[in-house]
Amino acid sequence: MRRRLLGAVAVTAALALAAAAPPGRAAAPVGAKQVAAMLRGIPQHGVDLGSPKAPVTLYEFADLQCPYCAQWERNALPVLIRKYVRPGKVRIVFIGMTSLGPESTKAFSAALAAGQQNRFWNVTELFYLNQRTENSGWVTDAFVRSLGGMVSGLKVPRMLAARTSAGVKAQLAAASNLAASAGIDRTPSFAAGRTTAAPKLVQVSSLDATGIEPVLDALLAKPVSP
Repeated sequence: MRRRLLGAVAVTAALALAAAAPPGRAAAPVGAKQVAAMLRGIPQHGVDLGSPKAPVTLYEFADLQCPYCAQWERNALPVLIRKYVRPGKVRIVFIGMTSLGPESTKAFSAALAAGQQNRFWNVTELFYLNQRTENSGWVTDAFVRSLGGMVSGLKVPRMLAARTSAGVKAQLAAASNLAASAGIDRTPSFAAGRTTAAPKLVQVSSLDATGIEPVLDALLAKPVSP
């Protein structure tokens, strides 16, 4: 998706700090407090965010290096969490794509490894808030270690070791296969449906919450099949 939107002032300032790092030295990750506040108290299970009993499920196909995915996470996700996920109306499932290059795979592997400790979304959001130029060498071990250290309760050595585990490799392959079978060829892309039914691909009209809210509202209003 090729559309740019303005982010929140706080996020813009955070990204400016990251971009201002001296040449050859990565900036320290930022955004820990806002991510922790946004996700606090919401159930996580692997790549799932929200109650498993939520009547509607939203599937997000995204690449951790994709700048448009980062816009979506900054602009839409906080609103969706407040209005739909936290009240138990919608569950969000992240389907990672790695088509932008090797650092997409490195980043998604780290997030999946954190997901083994049910901290996937914390790490994912911090990746987006600290995203740098695609395949510029930004996803280093040191950066991932520093980012993981910002997540309360995350055992960082365990996360680092799990990045190359059989379980993470299987999840990488499963996500790739699911995106291919759904015909997804751009990020971010979305599918949604009642949790008990097969989801359908949906088009969003913008990279903020208003681009997906009509879809979610219609699904929530749909009578439950007997």
